Amino acid sequence: MNREQLYKQIQTKKTMLCVGLDVDYAKMPEHIKGLASSEIAVKGHLFGGKTRSIIEFNKAIIDATAPYCVAYKPNLAFYECYGVDGTRALEATVDYIRTTYPDIFLIADAKRGDIGNTARMYAKAFFETMDFDAVTLSPYMGQDSILPFLEYKDKWAIVLALTSNASAVQYQLAEKDGKPLYRAVIEDMMSISTPDNMMFVVGATKAEKLAEIRSFCPDNFLLVPGVGAQGGSAEEVMKYGANDMGGLLINSSRGVLYADSTPNFAKAAAKVASETARIL
Repeated sequence: MNREQLYKQIQTKKTMLCVGLDVDYAKMPEHIKGLASSEIAVKGHLFGGKTRSIIEFNKAIIDATAPYCVAYKPNLAFYECYGVDGTRALEATVDYIRTTYPDIFLIADAKRGDIGNTARMYAKAFFETMDFDAVTLSPYMGQDSILPFLEYKDKWAIVLALTSNASAVQYQLAEKDGKPLYRAVIEDMMSISTPDNMMFVVGATKAEKLAEIRSFCPDNFLLVPGVGAQGGSAEEVMKYGANDMGGLLINSSRGVLYADSTPNFAKAAAKVASETARIL
């Protein structure tokens, strides 16, 4: 998906909400976990066990929230931890979104960060094999860890810049040549990319830094996690981070996914998503 297409979705739905599909089996409603004892057919393949529960949970969340968001962001750790069951569930989830909601922007929250052939294989995995629009990346190994992802047309590298975790200050606010490291990273990444293929991760709990970032990075989209359960303010993110194209994908995960643990969980997720979307 290119930048204009993403912007069109933002205009059409009047929101910049991204829903994080961070599926925790232990937090699923009991009736969804109970589906593990039977099988479901997906494109000619039968899935049971945790695979089925995760697929059914995700489908219900997606159907309920699709009218209120422009992006979904599966965090791969929440699938890889279940081995083959989780990998199959992730593949089925991506296929469901692509088939049912083809205009949705799809982010692989993988935080990969390697170089050479390894980086190229990661890019192939996410952009060719799994057909994600974007992947989150760690820039710690420098430009070589990012460049292979920029070779794909209408695909995006989303580089970690200023994250919301408390210990991020140990590195990201350290000074390099008189400026904080996160700014040096953003400026270096901007030198090898364009606003058409590069986004940056800036945590919602660092909302006061968004205006500063916009002063030297006016045009790139920012992926902003931390709204909802982590305490970030959607209103502040909008105030300091939005640009003429919206310029933000504001992520909420747990606040949407686990708004309710009863059979009404999807309805509750839709309510939270719609309320958040109205702010955005």
